[in-house]
Amino acid sequence: MTLTAVDRELLDRCLARKPRSWEDFVDRFIGLVQHVVDQTCEARSLNLSREDREDVIADVFVALVQDDYAVLRRFRGESSLATYLTVVARRVAVKELLKRRSQRLASLSSANGSLDDVSDRAARRAEKRKAEREQVQRLLQTLDGIEADLVRMRYLDGMSYGEIEAASGVPANSIGPTLSRAKAKMREARSK
Repeated sequence: MTLTAVDRELLDRCLARKPRSWEDFVDRFIGLVQHVVDQTCEARSLNLSREDREDVIADVFVALVQDDYAVLRRFRGESSLATYLTVVARRVAVKELLKRRSQRLASLSSANGSLDDVSDRAARRAEKRKAEREQVQRLLQTLDGIEADLVRMRYLDGMSYGEIEAASGVPANSIGPTLSRAKAKMREARSK
């Protein structure tokens, strides 16, 4: 299947950073990305929490906007955009799932360390979280409205997607993509 006129127009709008283009892109392809993440987990016999699943989906969209949409700019139109995005989403999902697995294994093996090692690591993590929290507070100023609220609830207040949905009224399946857009904006602001 080749690139459709609708997808070409949407892709061109995104690359030109037209208003609402990214939101339209996410709306069009969120189902595809969710399906790819689910299939990737199933193929590897992995069970993700709802929050982890949404985070992996958001990571796929963040990968698409990184470096001024570099992944989308590399698309040559030799297949459908959906086919291309399936390959990209699978690669990002596998990378994120492997990273999560190695982090879990590392935390399990570190649990075997001495109490001093554990307290040292905990202190370093606490210091890192404090620095990250301060940086997020600064970057939140680059966001407006619901994006800032969702980032604050998820990353500063540590709320689950269910808690965020209850507090904000934003459907749980929209939280990940909104966070993805917000992360991309904050990443762009941080690089300036």
